[in-house]
Amino acid sequence: MFEQHRENQYKSYNEAHRYFVRNFDNLIQIDKFCMEILSEFIIQNHDEIKRDYDEASFLYPFWQNYPPEERGRMPRGDQFPWIEVGEHIFCSKLSRFLSKSFSVRDSGLPSGPDDRYVISNRKISKILKITNSIWLFIDIKSVGPRDDQDHAVMSHNQISGNGKWEKIKAGVKNDTMIAKGQRTIHPFHCAISPIFILSDGTIAPVVHIIVKPVYKMLGITHEEKGQPLDRVTIASIPNGILLADKPNYLEMFPGLLFPGKDDKEKNPQKVRARVSFGKLRQIADWRYKEFVF
Repeated sequence: MFEQHRENQYKSYNEAHRYFVRNFDNLIQIDKFCMEILSEFIIQNHDEIKRDYDEASFLYPFWQNYPPEERGRMPRGDQFPWIEVGEHIFCSKLSRFLSKSFSVRDSGLPSGPDDRYVISNRKISKILKITNSIWLFIDIKSVGPRDDQDHAVMSHNQISGNGKWEKIKAGVKNDTMIAKGQRTIHPFHCAISPIFILSDGTIAPVVHIIVKPVYKMLGITHEEKGQPLDRVTIASIPNGILLADKPNYLEMFPGLLFPGKDDKEKNPQKVRARVSFGKLRQIADWRYKEFVF
């Protein structure tokens, strides 16, 4: 199976890659289209999202003796990790929402973002011309008020690169990106291809969207305790072709990627990077949106 479609994938991939380098505005427009879809999803499901997210706090008596493990270097012990709450609430609802307007395929990958959907319809075809499909990558970044920064920490499996496939047996490889801060820089080895060619020949460029639920910590300011949903931020990270090839946003907007929070002992191939929401807003204001709950 590993080699069955390689020759056709190699040819189709490089044709699609050349097309999107020449017509990179199509990738920009499909990012915008997906941000509109995610915005519509949140607006239409606002009350249901709020209800189900906050249910985790009301269910405290059922899990108080088995709380999720603390994360971070120096947790204070006055909040609970809410990562799985966000992932469960948004990913399942989004899948149902997408199925109303798109053909949805839950195609597998051995690594990648929190959730991913190959979606297809005529609207995508009108934007991209050469395909009616994209692979929508969704990463859920749940944070409380102490960690609510104007950026998101992304792993190497959550951002796509420029995706060179030069020799048929070599497979797709990304050039190393540079995460550049005010004082430090480090290489960032993104691991996601900017385009996938499925076994049936479907061309699927990737679209990366961050969904960041921000919860309150009532125990800080109230006698009552709980972690209800406060607001949701969504942000669109450009496809790797846009980042590192055309129009090369990494060069145009220094600091778009800046060093993550990993120490020097971590495998350099897996060191994370932060994506600046401020720089995304500079690229286009529609790449960042907030919804109050």
